[in-house]
Amino acid sequence: MKRPLKPEERHIWGMVAATIHPMPGRRIPKPQPDAASAPAPAHLPPPKLPASLAKPASKAKPRTQLEGIEPNRRHRIAKAREEIGARLDLHGLDQDRARGVLERFLTRAWDEGFRAVLVITGKGVQGDGILKRRTPEWLAAPHLAHMVAGISDAARHHGGAGALYVALKRKGRG
Repeated sequence: MKRPLKPEERHIWGMVAATIHPMPGRRIPKPQPDAASAPAPAHLPPPKLPASLAKPASKAKPRTQLEGIEPNRRHRIAKAREEIGARLDLHGLDQDRARGVLERFLTRAWDEGFRAVLVITGKGVQGDGILKRRTPEWLAAPHLAHMVAGISDAARHHGGAGALYVALKRKGRG
């Protein structure tokens, strides 16, 4: 059970929330008036924010990608000390079909207990292919969060910048 926020915590959260900006094409929802949105009591001095929170949030990007694979694990995968359980080549697929194929592939790989897979996206004509850009976003989707632990660019002998190692989480016992 969550405890209610203290007035000074609510005040700090209000200051942090005031620094956010909506994504392009979105708008900020209007707050619902309730007792929880009451201002901090006047007898409390305004709390000081840590330096990391006091900076403007203009450089902060919304998180749309996964964290990278731990360096040691990536090294084990690249050196074949940790097996790549399966490979998927997305060459020649359009975005919609590629996303569906990728999600089905990951589900099967995770169900089979694989811990790492290789997804080949290709680089595109000028190194900025749409599948190369979009695949990390698709892997960061909330409905895949219980399966995907992280991603990293593949080693050169596995496809380099045109391929991704995808680390999968252990399947829960149940």
